[in-house]
Formats: sequence, C-alpha cells, structure tokens
Amino acid sequence: MTKLTIVKIGGNVIENEKDLRQFLVQFSKIQGDKILVHGGGKSATSFAKKLGLSPKLVDGRRITDKPNLDIAIMTYAGLLNKNIVAGLQQNSCNAIGLTGADANTIESEKRPVKTIDYGFVGDVKKVNSNNINALISAGFTPVFCALTHNGSGQLLNTNADTIASEIAIAMSSDYEVELMYCFELQGVLTDINDLNSVINQLNAKSYSEFVEQGVISDGMLPKLENCFNALNKGVSNIKIGNTNMISSDSVRCTNIKL
Repeated sequence: MTKLTIVKIGGNVIENEKDLRQFLVQFSKIQGDKILVHGGGKSATSFAKKLGLSPKLVDGRRITDKPNLDIAIMTYAGLLNKNIVAGLQQNSCNAIGLTGADANTIESEKRPVKTIDYGFVGDVKKVNSNNINALISAGFTPVFCALTHNGSGQLLNTNADTIASEIAIAMSSDYEVELMYCFELQGVLTDINDLNSVINQLNAKSYSEFVEQGVISDGMLPKLENCFNALNKGVSNIKIGNTNMISSDSVRCTNIKL
C-alpha cells in the first residue's frame, strides 16, 4: 500500500507566526502523499472576545451558537486556512484549502441534544474518500479546516482532531495511513508542569489507568479517544508530539498503540 501522512496542527503552534512558518517548511518536505488538518480555536476565541462574545467549552469541546459559528467560518476557512495554503505554496507544496463542504468531502449531522446543546456543532457521518483521492491524484495536497456540512446548506463547527481521525479512517482502505497530532508539547505528559514527563508509549489499558488517576484530562481526552477509535478502524500508526517529529523518527513523542 502507498503511504499517506495525515498531520493535524493546532495548539499554540498555529497562533505563533514563526512556529507556524517553520512547521509549514517541515510539512512541505514530507515525501509522498499528505493531508493537513488544522484547528484554530484560540484564534476564534480571541476574535469572539473582541466582539464581546463569550465562547463556552465543555470537556474540551466548544459550544457553537450562530454568532460563534460565523466567527469560526471567517477564522477557520478564511484567515487561517488561506494563510496556511499560501505558506505551503511558498514552499512548493501545491495545497488546496477545504472545508468539508468543498467537493462534498466531509458530511456531518448536527450533534443531537442530550444533556448539553452544543449548537452548530457537527458529528462526522461520512468522509468521501473518493473525492479526496481525486484531489491527491491530481497533485494537490488537501488542507482541511475544522468545518463540515450537513448536505442541506448548513456549515457546522467540527472538532479538528475528529476530522483528522475520520479522514485517516476513511483513507486507510487505500493507503497505509500515519496520523500525527502536532502541537507545542513533546507529547502527552504525566505532569503538565514538567515538560519532560512525556509518556513515550500509550495503549488502551494505560490510557484508562491515567484517566482514572486524573493524569490525563480535559482537552486531551477527546484527542486520545479519536486516536484509539482510528487505530481500531485501520489506521496504521499514530503519534502525538511537537512539529519536529515530522522530520525525524528519533524525536521524542507519544506513540499511541492499541
């Protein structure tokens, strides 16, 4: 099988111009087929506050009302996505910026209300791997932001980690998929105050134990749930760490195993 590298970038890296520029150089040098998925929640939060809005998060997941959806669309699909695409073009990577609505690549449904109404938040129903394959075959590198659509004209805010894992799952029938979650830290930590306390290997059993102990919590929970879901559904390899793991196998990071 041909290898496909899927990289999700988020955290402070995407907010720091110098770090982002360095990452785009590293990503552009990845050999073979590749896909980039990016978040941008901190930028959206910053813009929302400037407009007098108060974003809300529950267990690391964003609640999105209509005004905050509009901000997400402008920030994710506009400012961030197009700057990233331009940066990749500067590095001779022929990128194309996408939401899930573009080429009908990612369909979702509004998250049903149970105990919490998340508003205009989408849960992925289908990734159209054939359409993504068509873009890759045409020589493009897809760059997805954290927006999907419901097929009835509604864009929905969707967790970028989830988008990355769902794309990885869908593409794993045609490729040997390596999924990398990149942010500012070297990996998953046992102590947030000790940047060297990286968990080198994490499997389902040790993950459950760390959650019970309160070592892993908050925003890391949905990220790791996406990782194990992807591994269970055919993704070959998953890593969490800083951007240097893209260009070197020897860089310390967290390897996720079943």
